[in-house]
Amino acid sequence: MKVNINISEDLKNTRLDMVIPGFYKTCSRSHAAILINKGDILVNRKKKKPGFKVKPGDIITGVIPDSDVDAIVLPENIHLDIEFEDDHIIVINKQPGMVIHPAPGNLSGTLVNALLFHDPKIESVGEDRFRSGIVHRLDKDTSGLIVVAKTKEALHFLQKEFKQRRVEKRYLALVSGNFSHDQGEINLPIGRHPVKRKIMAINHKDGKHARTCWEVKKRFKTACRVEVLLKTGRTHQIRVHFYAIDHPLIGDRIYQPRRYRKKKSPAPRQMLHSRQLAFRHPYSGRKVFFRAKVPADFLQAELLLESLL
Repeated sequence: MKVNINISEDLKNTRLDMVIPGFYKTCSRSHAAILINKGDILVNRKKKKPGFKVKPGDIITGVIPDSDVDAIVLPENIHLDIEFEDDHIIVINKQPGMVIHPAPGNLSGTLVNALLFHDPKIESVGEDRFRSGIVHRLDKDTSGLIVVAKTKEALHFLQKEFKQRRVEKRYLALVSGNFSHDQGEINLPIGRHPVKRKIMAINHKDGKHARTCWEVKKRFKTACRVEVLLKTGRTHQIRVHFYAIDHPLIGDRIYQPRRYRKKKSPAPRQMLHSRQLAFRHPYSGRKVFFRAKVPADFLQAELLLESLL
């Protein structure tokens, strides 16, 4: 599908990734952002960011692949470790290796596929068919708690709670090396890597404020178990922040010094687990609290670290 839009006065200062879905209903905002970042959609023949504010007279051109537009997300009978469920929300203990939502070219095996099988009504929750019910995300190899909305009202309420930073998110992480203090805080802005655009980095020029609090819970000879409290919710925040202070997560293959990326690791993935979630229930308004058990591979990694003592 070809894209050709002449921006009028009434669209002045609208985000580019919001303009596209307004003209092409089958293209979601998140999908538009992917196409914009890839350079498949241009403004005045120039590549822009999804958040670029258009102005009258701008010409938007490009292509939305027909295969992406016609993609269907199918229900799949995939086991879900459900911690809590009612008529409004589902709290799931996500297993490592599971992707949260489908994307063009990867339409199966995700949490959304499993959710649509578990409760088909979730398909109508949200404007993006690839992210039905999804309020927030965890990386593929990060395990632990994630809350999903079962109604549009719950989705909007929880999205606002996350945006206003009223949701308490605590993680467990195994990080390399030892700290001289028992607790601390990392305040470093995070943005896209200036060269490797698919990953994040400390970016003092274009990055957004990011704050991570940590406390050592257990010390090993070459590592620590830390509890992490997120004060902001930037992409890959915990992984980027600990890498930036020379304490990369055990098992992380991306945010790791180059010399260690191909070496054998005591863990099959980055050792990061969403341990606790606390938030206001979208229907009752009361504070609810959830705590997930520590996964087996996390405990196994700790046993290997203990054997090095």
